[in-house]
Amino acid sequence: MLKGGGQESPVQGGSVYRYFRWAFLVTVIGLCLGGVVGWQATGTLGGTATIFMITAVLAVLEISLSFDNAIVNANKLKTMSQVWQRRFLTWGILIAVFGMRILFPLLIVVLAAHVGPWQALLLALTQPDEYARIMQDAHLPIAAFGGTFLMMVGLSFFFDHEKDEHWMHWLELKMVSAAGIRGFEIMIVLLIVLGFASLQTSADHSYAFFVSAIWGLVTFLIVEVIGALLDQSQTAMKGAAQGGLGAFLYLEVLDASFSFDGVIGAFALSQNLLVIAIGLGIGAMYVRSMTIMLVERGTLKQYRYLEHGAFYAIITLSIIMFVQSIVHVPEVVTGIGGVAIIGLALWSSVRQNRAVHF
Repeated sequence: MLKGGGQESPVQGGSVYRYFRWAFLVTVIGLCLGGVVGWQATGTLGGTATIFMITAVLAVLEISLSFDNAIVNANKLKTMSQVWQRRFLTWGILIAVFGMRILFPLLIVVLAAHVGPWQALLLALTQPDEYARIMQDAHLPIAAFGGTFLMMVGLSFFFDHEKDEHWMHWLELKMVSAAGIRGFEIMIVLLIVLGFASLQTSADHSYAFFVSAIWGLVTFLIVEVIGALLDQSQTAMKGAAQGGLGAFLYLEVLDASFSFDGVIGAFALSQNLLVIAIGLGIGAMYVRSMTIMLVERGTLKQYRYLEHGAFYAIITLSIIMFVQSIVHVPEVVTGIGGVAIIGLALWSSVRQNRAVHF
């Protein structure tokens, strides 16, 4: 159980296995299912081994792309009540795995191909190449929407006049100073959006990119407003519902934005919807486990710049998503880039801790 509202966690300081045991179990079950799907799809040991490995690679890809997601989740969860923490880590993981890894790709095909949900499912199972082509065609608006939303998430962390801990001191002090200028970060995002919209290969692509990006910005603002109103209305309430519904909504939309890139990129490795769902679902369980460990062990307090690194990685991911609307960026670059930034932040935190102690 996580700690919330200043309460002690009964498992704080537990072993790493305690946090990841469910993820390990899901990994074993998922890889076995991947092997079963591979045998049914190919009927050969070689084909089964190939799909088994693709499932494993997809899981690793999801973990590398979503490590910063776990840090951001932990930052938000520590302010939530225990009841809402549990709801996010149970309901939230179901929404993340089944909603974003299965239903979301189907919804894209429904909207893009103008077919019903059942027809989209049949298309995924019987015509995976055509299904993957439709998903790839929808990549431009998804990249614009998700990139804009994530950029607003990243910049909002740094454009905060109450922020007093800085990693990149000169840059972050400038952003804190500019936080008093209303709408400054929105102006930055809109200028970047206009720049990338002008670089698209056609007028239709520019229009689609710009409209999708604006919807990403509007969605961020709506989630912020609704979240604030919900949490504000609950401050006078008693019981389990207090202090969490707005944050829950925010985290769900944030997880969806993080998932855009991974879901689309997964089709570069496999066109089988079941294989993609299994592989990304395994990765999502590790994100959940990392989130719990970060909160219960107070890792964000112990490593002061880890959170900064996560938000820099988010901004980097948003820029990569924008760039992907023009040229292909290998998913391994996206994953390694985020992990490298967070690793550098962790190293800086360790150095700072040593300097303080000595």
